Order: sequence, then C-alpha cells, then structure tokens
Amino acid sequence: MGYSIDDQNLILSIQNYWNRTIHDATITQHAPGTSQFFSDLDKYRFDKLRYLPEIVDFSSYKNQKLLEIGCGVGTDLVRFAKGGANVTGVDLSKKAISLATDNVRLSGATANLGLANGEKLPFDRAQFDIVYAHGVIQYTANPGQLLIECRRVLKNDGIAIFMVYNRVSWLNALSKLTRVELEHEDAPVLNKYSIREFKDMLSCFQEVTITPERFPVESKLHKGWKGFFFNKFFVVPFNLLPRSWVKRFGWHLMAFCRP
Repeated sequence: MGYSIDDQNLILSIQNYWNRTIHDATITQHAPGTSQFFSDLDKYRFDKLRYLPEIVDFSSYKNQKLLEIGCGVGTDLVRFAKGGANVTGVDLSKKAISLATDNVRLSGATANLGLANGEKLPFDRAQFDIVYAHGVIQYTANPGQLLIECRRVLKNDGIAIFMVYNRVSWLNALSKLTRVELEHEDAPVLNKYSIREFKDMLSCFQEVTITPERFPVESKLHKGWKGFFFNKFFVVPFNLLPRSWVKRFGWHLMAFCRP
C-alpha cells in the first residue's frame, strides 16, 4: 500500500501524539515503567471496563497465536500472555512499545513486541488465530485498510476482536450536554460510529457479531461539581434502568468477527 504525502503526514501526527500520550496515565502518581504504574493502570482499566473480562476470556487462548494491534503499554497483552496465549503486540508509538516491554518483563510474561503501523503489518498471510484491537480503529488514519490487514493476517478459522466508540451512546450525548471533552478528543483522529456504520466497515469478514458495552461507573478522573453530579446523580439512576432499554447506547461497540 502506498501513501500520499497527506496520509504520511497524518500518520506521523498520530504517531507523535501517542509518543507523548500514555492512555490512562493520569490515574496514577507512580513513575511510568514501574510495577506500581502498571498495577494502577490495570486496576483502573478493569474497574472502568468491567464488561471486558466477561466477554473476552483472557485465559481461553492457551497456545494460540494472538496479535494485538495498538497494544499500548501492554495491559491487555499481559493478561493474554498470562492466560497462556503466544502473544505478539505492535504499536505505532515507540514509547508504548518501550513501556509494554517493561510491563511484560515485570509481569514475568513473554511476548513479541515491535513498532508497526496496523495499516501495513509486517506479517505474512494467515499467521494468527486471534487478532485483537481494542480502542484502536477510531484513532487510525485509514480504518478500512487496518481492517483489511487484520483479515489478511488472520487464519481462516480465526477470530478478530475489535472495539470502537459508539456515536449513538450515553457517553457521547453526556459529553455534549455537559461540555466535558472525551478522553483523547485532541488526538489527530477520533472517529465514532453507529452500529450500522461499524458493521458496514467490517464487510471483509463473513460473520460479524456486534455488542454494545460499557455503561456508567463512578469516575475517578473527573473532579468538581460535574464529577460529583456524574457519580451521585447519573451513574446510579442510569444503572437502575432495564438494560434492554439502554443496551444499544453502550459507549463501546465490541465486534467479534470470523473470516
């Protein structure tokens, strides 16, 4: 795949952004690269994303080859590795790969890590049993190309797992109402999709199941009256509503795809 000058500049901007930005790093006071730093990020992630271990069993891929695209500091990758998967993680950010290397080492796990653009993966066809990209597609210069690459490196009997942000969601609406920016709203690319739009994007896969997930939990990041209002007067009432009423408005759209 060849890139135009504009495409190259956008990819460089994305790379530079994630080289200076560590996802969820503001939740901890510990220095990046320390065991306490990684522990805090893991605890925060799986408090915020309580649904994730329920629908992605990190221990169910033993001896399978798993590729995570956009692995960040390796929080999910370490869980897959500890569950027995043979893991490979790539990221566009050199800083992320450096931190992921530290995380893997401190955890006692094993992983292959490398700097790579998910839109142009350095792997042959049909190399992986699982391809995983949670919260990556929405920040990508060319999401369609990234998905084509995921399909290319996935085995014919494999499974791809993706997550994007739901444009028709409670959090997107709340952000606009309260004028509180979403995380990484300053990123060079931040796309949100409806369920239909996301399904259309996944047309390179034969079998696609999309499930809206992530509903309100108390925020540990937002302070002041808006944080107080959110935690005390929004989270509890929202979660008292029948899930069948609000299911389609989940902030995360999880997709499970087969070739």
